[in-house]
Amino acid sequence: MSISNESRGRIKKIFEPIALGMGRLGLTPDGLTLIGFAITVVGAALLAGQQWLIGGIVVFLGGAFDMFDGTLARATGKVSKLGAFMDSVFDRWGEAIVYLGIVAGCALADFAGGAILASAAMGAAFMVSYARAKSEGLGFTSGTGMAAVGIMPREVRLVILSIGLILTGLLGGVEYYQGQGLFPDPGDFNQGRGVLTLALGIITLGSTITVIQRILHVRSQAKSAASTPVSTTTHETRSTT
Repeated sequence: MSISNESRGRIKKIFEPIALGMGRLGLTPDGLTLIGFAITVVGAALLAGQQWLIGGIVVFLGGAFDMFDGTLARATGKVSKLGAFMDSVFDRWGEAIVYLGIVAGCALADFAGGAILASAAMGAAFMVSYARAKSEGLGFTSGTGMAAVGIMPREVRLVILSIGLILTGLLGGVEYYQGQGLFPDPGDFNQGRGVLTLALGIITLGSTITVIQRILHVRSQAKSAASTPVSTTTHETRSTT
């Protein structure tokens, strides 16, 4: 299970009119990247203050800007390596700040289990991105190919986390807790703490599976490359072009 590049393309096509409208207002792709990051920081601050409902909505809006900056860049012919670098860096930075906001909010609510799971989810999510960056840096799955490998890319993580945070807020936050351990008892999963635990657990598990999927994908590519015979004719042809 994964999101194909074709599906990503269709989704981004939907956002193209909105992105072009922002471009007509004078916004640049890099400007949208920075605006999205700023919105995400505001969302993280709300989560740190235990404003789970509004924080979840703002985090989703900040993440949605990731659709706009790249779409605007492609639609206006402003795609660049610097822009791609900025987009990736601020995406990772924003994601880290969101999880830190959750950690802070859980700590203030004396919910150690939530803080632990948020930290685990952040680490697993970063490994997903690192696996892609490292594989592409070594020449495996160039372009956007690796983005389609695995069940938990950034878009899926954003949706699951946002829904979890919004439901946590609707169910009263993480204050009410009947259990005495680090994590909620099975009967407490109709409460905010239970929902947040479930969302963070899904992200942690799904991201870990995605890392393994990407490792196996690169391993398969490496084996395929090692078993492919080098053609002398091919080298001679390339040398003349």
